[in-house]
Amino acid sequence: MSELDPTAPEAAIAEAAAKYSNWGRWGEHDTLGTLNFIDAAKRVEAAALVRRGATFSLSQRFDANGPQKGWRRRTNPVHTMLDTGVDAALGNQGFPHGIGGADDVIAMPLQCSTQWDGLGHIFDHGKAWNGRAAQTVVTSEGDLITGIETAAAAIVSRGVLLDVGRAIGRDGELPDGFAITTEHLSATAQAHGVDVERGDIVCVRTGQLTRVRRDGWGDYAGGAAPGLSFTTAGWLHAAEIAAIATDTWGFEVRPNEFDGAFQPLHQVAIPNMGLFIGEMWDLDALAADCARHGRYDFQLVAAPLPITGAVGSPVNPIAVV
Repeated sequence: MSELDPTAPEAAIAEAAAKYSNWGRWGEHDTLGTLNFIDAAKRVEAAALVRRGATFSLSQRFDANGPQKGWRRRTNPVHTMLDTGVDAALGNQGFPHGIGGADDVIAMPLQCSTQWDGLGHIFDHGKAWNGRAAQTVVTSEGDLITGIETAAAAIVSRGVLLDVGRAIGRDGELPDGFAITTEHLSATAQAHGVDVERGDIVCVRTGQLTRVRRDGWGDYAGGAAPGLSFTTAGWLHAAEIAAIATDTWGFEVRPNEFDGAFQPLHQVAIPNMGLFIGEMWDLDALAADCARHGRYDFQLVAAPLPITGAVGSPVNPIAVV
């Protein structure tokens, strides 16, 4: 799919969903979707990419200064101390022989900062991943089948950075509303001298996070953004990647390319393709290192928190080069 009619989202989504579906590919009981492309040999390959032992956290901070502004009840984390050094110094904690301590708690939506979208996050016409009925998958008790805990040990693979902001953009950044096409992805990979291979976790840097750090959050959480074009659905399917992550709130270009649509690429990628999507990743330090050393692949460890029944999870991805 290389062109689209902005007035016909329903037809385009239906066509792409049918064409790029992975339903049944890994059996009727599958819970991992495209993470099945990561096998033991792929993890050994990824480990062999470590040469300098340098590590990069690809996570934003989890604090009250984050990007959220309340859309669909998503808020920034609220961090509260339960015990402090003041309590210890005053001796009111009730512990013996002078020992004291500190404890804290955090309350937050699971997708308020750097995170994975799980396979129970998005439905297509009432269908969840692998053709299951949405109402039997996610209930008030959570995701009963594809909860994020099923992926707790799976997301370790070769990571590939496609720094489209540097390769295609201006001063390392793409403007909001810029639709990244298959041609842009291919040109970026060629410029970096790297190939995208089966089982890879592809990290796409647009530079939007760089910009909002400089200028303020603005509408980062849900507003206009550079991102993948709906026309990349075929590439995402054919490349057989395990997952994809971006430095933006919503992975795909916003405003979306269809009139009156909302996240149409999600609707194809998650419930039909079984693709894991990472959002709000901080790729800047890694990108600078990749540019400095001319290497754009690395070992990537990005385990979600095994929160039983969750449809997404915070993550602190670690790239090791």
